[in-house]
Amino acid sequence: MRRRDFIAGTVASTAAWPLATNAQQRAMPVIGFLSTLSPSNMAANVMNEFRQGLKDAGFVEGQNVKIEYRWAEGHYDRLPALAADLVHRQVAVIAATGGEPSPQVAKAATRTIPVVFMANGDPIAAGLVASLNRPGGNLTGVTIFGMMAADKRMELLRQLMPKAGMIGYLMNPNNPNREFDNVQTAARSLGQQILVLNATDGREIDFAFVTIAQQRVAGLLVASDPLFFDRRDQLVALAARQAIPAIYYLRAFPQAGGLLSYGNSLTDMYRQVGTYTGRVLNGEKPADLPVMQSTKFELVINLKTAKALGLEIPPTLLALADEVIE
Repeated sequence: MRRRDFIAGTVASTAAWPLATNAQQRAMPVIGFLSTLSPSNMAANVMNEFRQGLKDAGFVEGQNVKIEYRWAEGHYDRLPALAADLVHRQVAVIAATGGEPSPQVAKAATRTIPVVFMANGDPIAAGLVASLNRPGGNLTGVTIFGMMAADKRMELLRQLMPKAGMIGYLMNPNNPNREFDNVQTAARSLGQQILVLNATDGREIDFAFVTIAQQRVAGLLVASDPLFFDRRDQLVALAARQAIPAIYYLRAFPQAGGLLSYGNSLTDMYRQVGTYTGRVLNGEKPADLPVMQSTKFELVINLKTAKALGLEIPPTLLALADEVIE
């Protein structure tokens, strides 16, 4: 090869390097992370589990996958615009997390981009999938069937307070899950009178506790809802101020000072969503990925809070606990 030809070839190859690098960067898939929650309220270990699920499928954020985060911060009305933005950016897959209504909004936003959801209710009844084993369409994900755990939470609260006259049920009427139906059924079977309290923001949560005081509510069952997860410090503080025994749906509540919780493992759910998101990036179709049912339930009791409320936790309940905070 003549020297002139060699130099020309070298220059051409060098000039192509930036183009090749840009092509590689453009080829990096992008995940749209759509959440009903706030980033400030997401514990690091929970998000680490989502990333670990991705890693199990061969993807590491910043190395071979990029994540675009969109947080509704408990304002459900923001979700449609956030989802539309992710669709406009043509992300490779949307991880619709935090529970309802994130999955429903993602479904309404696109029929072509794969969606991996985290649902609290029944995804078939919610119209998200055709069936659990063969979802069909562009959605699949993880469901906790939280309405079933709601029955158990009512039973646990009654076990703790067998002579409770009135139990309050705090719910967000904007949440499309059907947990309330199960709570009503459980209350009827136990002969328990319940007072329904609605709240869609922090101000209404404050007002709900005013009603609790006025109506002399003996105990409180807090519904599974992203708003309440985001507002857990407010809820725990109000319950402590009014000395109201309350049961919640996630470990994070008794860890924040709440009395007790019964529900699914949040870290387990996020890891499963991460794994499915990675599998979709690897070419699997949501229609062929069965909806996973999170079956890891945990009972957490805060004994310090029980003592402050003057409650004695029955030994049978302590024996069932997965974690006792002292």
